Amino acid sequence: MDKEVDFPVSDNNAVETKTDVVLVGAGIMSATLGALLRQLQPDWSISVFERLDAAAAESSDPWNNAGTGHSALCELNYTPENKDGSVDIAKAINVNEQFQVSRQFWAHALENGVLTEAREFVNPIPHVSFVHGADNVKYLRKRYDALAGHPLFAGMEYTESPDEFARRLPLMAKGRDFSEPVALNWSDGGTDVDFGALTKQLLNHVASSGGTVHFGHEVTGISKQSDGSWTLKVHNRRTRASKTVNAKFVFVGAGGGALHLLQKSGIAEAKGFGGFPVSGAFLRCTNPELIDQHRAKVYGKAAVGAPPMSVPHLDTRVINGKPGLLFGPYAGWSPKFLKQGRLTDLPGSIKPNNLFSMLGVGLTELGLTKYLISELLQSPEDRIGTLGEFVPEAQGKDWELITAGQRVQVIRRKGKGGVLEFGTAVVTAGDGSIAGLLGASPGASTAVPAMIDVLQRCFGDKFASWEPKLKQMVPSLGVKLSDNEALFREVWDWTNRVLELGTDEMATAVTA
Repeated sequence: MDKEVDFPVSDNNAVETKTDVVLVGAGIMSATLGALLRQLQPDWSISVFERLDAAAAESSDPWNNAGTGHSALCELNYTPENKDGSVDIAKAINVNEQFQVSRQFWAHALENGVLTEAREFVNPIPHVSFVHGADNVKYLRKRYDALAGHPLFAGMEYTESPDEFARRLPLMAKGRDFSEPVALNWSDGGTDVDFGALTKQLLNHVASSGGTVHFGHEVTGISKQSDGSWTLKVHNRRTRASKTVNAKFVFVGAGGGALHLLQKSGIAEAKGFGGFPVSGAFLRCTNPELIDQHRAKVYGKAAVGAPPMSVPHLDTRVINGKPGLLFGPYAGWSPKFLKQGRLTDLPGSIKPNNLFSMLGVGLTELGLTKYLISELLQSPEDRIGTLGEFVPEAQGKDWELITAGQRVQVIRRKGKGGVLEFGTAVVTAGDGSIAGLLGASPGASTAVPAMIDVLQRCFGDKFASWEPKLKQMVPSLGVKLSDNEALFREVWDWTNRVLELGTDEMATAVTA
């Protein structure tokens, strides 16, 4: 961050500081909402409070996620096979539509000085679906047939050729036994996104345009006032002093920490929600020669009975301008709701209003429990063996295990029990004075549409007057691009040009 504003500590902690908007957490969600509000209401005061000493230090950190710009080009969990053998592409279309909204806002932000450098946070990387075995090859062909004719997936390629496989993915081809059939769906329109760099650019804009960003400050309490505003207790972790802040609107974008604060707010809409934490790990390649042999994000199929979050993928990353390579995820478990959280996070989240939701999930998600136990029992050799499905000649000396971000999956009340959801959920109070985001993937990729949803739900009296400005930022707002091919081509070409997502020179070098 170029601009860090220290939180003023007063000798009289009873004196409240007033602000129009408080954003809790300095990750991609708060940064996106702050940047949107800066464009829509430049006269509003905005304060950001982050418990850690840096922006994007939890889930938005580039090494705490795979950096995939999720647009369903390669993620097979978005295209399930129906009982009749057909492939359902409805979720894939929806995810792709959402990412197009994010792309448009980023392009507008670059053209108008909100963002400063495209290649610092987004790079063109092919997105690839990879399967092996006759049944899986048959499925992937059906997936291709279902998607290839759709405007949002134009340009997708399909191949079963071992020679073409070796040309495009040399690292994955070396040592592979091609007597077993393999197939690829290949899309050149994919992206790698450094959400940490993007978050910092957005927060720099919030700070430089009059907002304040406070690091090392934890929101420990929140209560509703008679006038409809919120009073937050903010603890300075450096000085150990506390202060109260009054805000007209609060957004809780604190990752796994959001559930606790929404519970403390007492809003009825948060009742019944619970959270189940799952930690993640990746193998990071340490051999530059191997990194140079792979330039793609390659997604496979999750094992039968495994949850969607377990989909294996081999990812090119571009961080600080340098290519890297990750494979995973490998699941772990901890009761913490944040990577730098507390061991009491999970037990502390259990309340009378969500107890049955939590117990219900415990009884119905035995498959997840079995999966987590098997992951926890894996040895280093087992992990390299799993990697071998993608990199047949993988050796442990070329890879290191790194701990990724902590994800809290949403548990929602359903009937007398609960259901585990592997997505994101926006929770808003009925009066629109507070909102929070729960859940995980596709998460960061949908930050812009998610935050526009927050604006619409929480500022209904202003949203109509904001729409003309929002449509300047997101020309397709309110329109399904899948139903308007001409508009899609227009915004696609525009965002490609502004985001510098043309030819990927390094990918061309790998496949030449």
